[in-house]
Parts: sequence; C-alpha cells; structure tokens
Amino acid sequence: MGKLRAAQYACSLLGHALQRHGASPELQKQFRQLEGHLSLGRKLLRLGNSADALESAKRAVHLSDVVLRFCITVSHLNRALYFACDNVLWAGKSGLAPRVDQEKWAQRSFRYYLFSLIMNLSRDAYEIRLLMEQESSACSRRLKGSGGVVPGGIETGGLGGPGTPGGGLPQLALKLRLQVLLLARVLRGHPPLLLDVVRNACDLFIPLDKLGLWRCGPGIVGLCGLVSSILSILTLIYPWLRLKP
Repeated sequence: MGKLRAAQYACSLLGHALQRHGASPELQKQFRQLEGHLSLGRKLLRLGNSADALESAKRAVHLSDVVLRFCITVSHLNRALYFACDNVLWAGKSGLAPRVDQEKWAQRSFRYYLFSLIMNLSRDAYEIRLLMEQESSACSRRLKGSGGVVPGGIETGGLGGPGTPGGGLPQLALKLRLQVLLLARVLRGHPPLLLDVVRNACDLFIPLDKLGLWRCGPGIVGLCGLVSSILSILTLIYPWLRLKP
C-alpha cells in the first residue's frame, strides 16, 4: 500500500515537472493516466480499512490519558469516515455506481482526512509539550550543581532580571533559544515522534490543496505525498519508528 502511494505521488511530481519543462501533451497524459490507475488501485486495496480504523478507535477509548484518548479516538473515527467515502468513490470510478457525485464525495473524503490530520498533529503537539516539561525538569535538577550552565553552554547566573535596564529583551531571547534547544533535544531523542510530526505535516498539504483552503499546486502536493509515503514505508520496515500508542 505504501509503495503504491509513493508511486502515485511520484507520478504526480514527475507529471508536474514534465509540464513545467514543456514535455509533449501525450507524455503528460500518460503520466496522468498512470497516476489515476494507481489511485484507483489504492482505493481498491483500502476497502476494509474503515473497519480497521473503527477497531483502532475502540482500543483508543481505553487509554488512561484524557488528551491522548480524545485525539487518537477522534482521529481514527475520522479516518473510518474518510475510508468510507473513499469506498464510495471507488465504486463510482470503477463503474459499479456510475451515478455517484464524485466531486461531492471527494470533498467529503478530504474533509474527514483533514480533521484526522489535525487530531494527529494535536496529539503530536501534546506529546512534545509533555516531553519538553520532563526534559526541562531534568535539566533544572542537573543545573543545581553545575554553576548555572544550561544546554548550549549559556551562562544563566549573570543575566539581568526583568527589572534590570536592558535585561528584558536579552532574557526573552535567551528563553526563546532555550525552548528551541529543548524542542530540538526532545525530537532528536524521540525519532518516532519526529517522523510522525513530519509525516502529518506533509500530509496536511494534500487536503488543504484539494479543498481549496490553501492552493499549493501539484508539485508541492506530489513532493509532500512522496515524502510522507517514504516515511510510512520506513515505519513498516522498522516498526520501532511507529509512534505508540
């Protein structure tokens, strides 16, 4: 499935590149047809995915963390609806239901896809915040006996407080730098979370473009879809890279 998705978005990206470089209309048409066939094949293979998404939602209901329970459950429910709309689209494109309004069902499908991705990114942001708080607490404990040296070699002992003339802006810049360093450390130390953030962020461009909320163009959509597909394949090859739960 991941390979088909990667091939589909690779065709989209190549088709856009060929169009920009003035390739023949016949060659561009062949790439569009190939992309359409790959899309239809993916829809066929996803016929049972709605049931899988519903089962995942039922398992997520029992998570102890309230925020994770909400984000993951709602994400899976939206994925189930997205796959259901996708099944209707497949029936229309394959000729089983020729009267299906494909534009209307495609818009519904991408809306559910967008809601699912928003929930995924909300879950990622929540987990990042928790890990940053834990890392910050651990750093504070280590700093008690280190003379006020923070990650990155910044000395904190000599920095003026908010009431010190000229101390407000430097302190704000220092806090911002520390937060960026902390975020980088957290993501570097948790590869599954980093991959999930990048993958969801890449996927977000697809429904935004299809729904007309943010026109990115076929080139950006193809590139983001290809990157996301490659990361998904990586999580299949190396299961430890998959974010849990």
